[in-house]
Amino acid sequence: MREIAYAKLNLALHVRAREPDGYHRIETLFAFCEHGDLLTAEEADALSFTATGPFAAQLGDPAQDLAFRAARALGRTVALTLDKRLPIAAGLGGGSADAGAVLRMLGGGPEIAAALGADVPACLLSRTARGTGRGDALVPVEIAGLAGTPVLLVNPGVPLATADVFRAWDGVDRGPLEGWEEGRNDLEPPARALVPAIGAVLDALAGARIARMSGSGATCFGLFDSDGARDAAAAAIAAAHPGWWLSQTWLR
Repeated sequence: MREIAYAKLNLALHVRAREPDGYHRIETLFAFCEHGDLLTAEEADALSFTATGPFAAQLGDPAQDLAFRAARALGRTVALTLDKRLPIAAGLGGGSADAGAVLRMLGGGPEIAAALGADVPACLLSRTARGTGRGDALVPVEIAGLAGTPVLLVNPGVPLATADVFRAWDGVDRGPLEGWEEGRNDLEPPARALVPAIGAVLDALAGARIARMSGSGATCFGLFDSDGARDAAAAAIAAAHPGWWLSQTWLR
């Protein structure tokens, strides 16, 4: 069994309030890229987990990995392998996307997804959806012309913990999410304060039709009108910033 853990983007993310329990009430538009991590599973006598790929060494305790926890929650005895192709703590769904892929692959539902984390239900769905509450109250949406849009993902190589970014949010409600193209990411200012290189990434994506930070960062994305425009931007950024991670993909 094989399943892609599609990279998650927040096309817009408005933080409306900090709740008494420490969570935040948000309004966001989730979208997903064609590329991501790769999960495979084979039937086995016991549950096991192996990580490979360019970012495998950055993973922590395997028993705490969301992909492993998703398989364990299903009670499945499989040999699970994660080919970790997306950077860690990067605003792309990460472990939530991996858990969503495991649930799709092994037959898990939204109840298990919600128990694993706020982003896991959206990553289980892996299609464009509006998220409210903690981001786990989902309404799928159809946006004409969005699927197939060329996307360039750029990360400056600095991991950024979601909790730290939300903690640094200034608490100001700047209004609801209406048209996503006119929207914003309210986590960008605190993320930029923690990782100033995010500003340089957004500057490098200035030629995109829309350029924003995804989630809590530090990955930023540019939406382009053509593959050629995206690829030209990728070549220029790679030449100027050889240490940055880039991915040339499309929206699903």
